[in-house]
Formats: sequence, structure tokens, C-alpha cells
Amino acid sequence: MEKIKEFWEAMQQFFREVRVELKKVTWPSRKETIASTSVVLVTVILVAFFLGIVDLGLSRLIRVFLD
Repeated sequence: MEKIKEFWEAMQQFFREVRVELKKVTWPSRKETIASTSVVLVTVILVAFFLGIVDLGLSRLIRVFLD
């Protein structure tokens, strides 16, 4: 029973500390969030396009060597 009590006390302390730390967080504004998300999406699309071209080129190169 004592271990269960210690467990719950530790959990309560943990969540108190989480609440204190979350109050210290500087949350981005809606405008900053949209701008950051846009940058990430454009970057992902560009990298995917680049990797697709590289994959296509390498697969054709390997096909040439194997034939």
C-alpha cells in the first residue's frame, strides 16, 4: 500500500511540475504557426520532388547496366 501512495504522490508532483513548465512556454502566434507550417510543407515537397528525380535517374542507370 505504501508503494501505491508513493507512486501517486510522485505522479502528482510530476504533473505540478509539468504545469509550471508549460506556463514558461512562449507559444507562437497563429501567423507564425502558419508561416512555419508553410515553410515545412514547401521544403517537404521540394525534397520529395528531388528524391523522386534521383530515384528515377538511378533506376534507369541500373537498368542500363543490367541489360
